Amino acid sequence: MAQHRKLGLPSDHRRAMLRNLVTSFLKHGKIQTTVTRAKEARSLAEKMITLAKRGDLHARRQVLSFVTEEEVVKNLFTNIAPKYAERNGGYTRMYKIGPRRGDGAELVILELV
Repeated sequence: MAQHRKLGLPSDHRRAMLRNLVTSFLKHGKIQTTVTRAKEARSLAEKMITLAKRGDLHARRQVLSFVTEEEVVKNLFTNIAPKYAERNGGYTRMYKIGPRRGDGAELVILELV
């Protein structure tokens, strides 16, 4: 049974937020967010990259069902996935950058290796 963090959000809001985080991450190669959100987004982003490494039509459609921008999917399949062809997982890196000014939440930068 898959475990996931609730992040204090209703399930539909949580799914939308994670889809947007992963899309932005794959689009820009780097995002700044809280530790718990980054850990969830990292897991999903690595799954998307692994699917893209397969490169077939079914994998493309699976990625398109999660990633919200078609241009990002094209970039994922043509540029990002081939870069990690020889790598088995571990496509991302997290750097802690300290607490957020407003509420003290621990922030990280999530980036592609």
